[in-house]
Amino acid sequence: MGLRTLIRSWPVARQLRPGGDHLGLGAAARSARTDDVHPRTEDADRVVPSVCPFCAVGCGQRIYVKGEEILHIEGDPDSPLSRGRLCPRGSSTKDLVSGPARATTVRYRRPHGSDWEDLSLERAMDMIADRIIASRAAHWRDTDDDGVPLNHTLAFGTLGGAACDNEENYLIKKLFTALGALQIENQARI
Repeated sequence: MGLRTLIRSWPVARQLRPGGDHLGLGAAARSARTDDVHPRTEDADRVVPSVCPFCAVGCGQRIYVKGEEILHIEGDPDSPLSRGRLCPRGSSTKDLVSGPARATTVRYRRPHGSDWEDLSLERAMDMIADRIIASRAAHWRDTDDDGVPLNHTLAFGTLGGAACDNEENYLIKKLFTALGALQIENQARI
């Protein structure tokens, strides 16, 4: 490709030609690459409606999927809450699901340890249950010093997340109330 051909193919040179596209809004801005580019959403097999997991607003999302892989996530214009808009956190949902830094295993570091080890989900859940049961048994208070019934423990609590939906937060609250915990809070209220 000669210098003259290179200069003629340059978008600015096409804009400056007499009778050309002086604002660069049409032919002057096009290239061979422009004709090859298409929206990634056109390649999707299906569109799955969803709700953003980050806060309690519940913005609607459209998740474009091809072969069980997420191609793109955008706001759902049919959502009465968000009307197709997503905040920066909602726009980053794809990285939450498929980002290279996403944790896909349970990680555990032993007390006073310096290395992390992988655990199975079942093992981790058993360890949590054993610790809650032991802590509840060790710190349960039936009554106070004056004999007033308490039936609670101050040994543990929970902080629910705004990324959980109302039903999940309701179940977390019910579980910890049944366990006798008093410190039950939700991040959405803080």
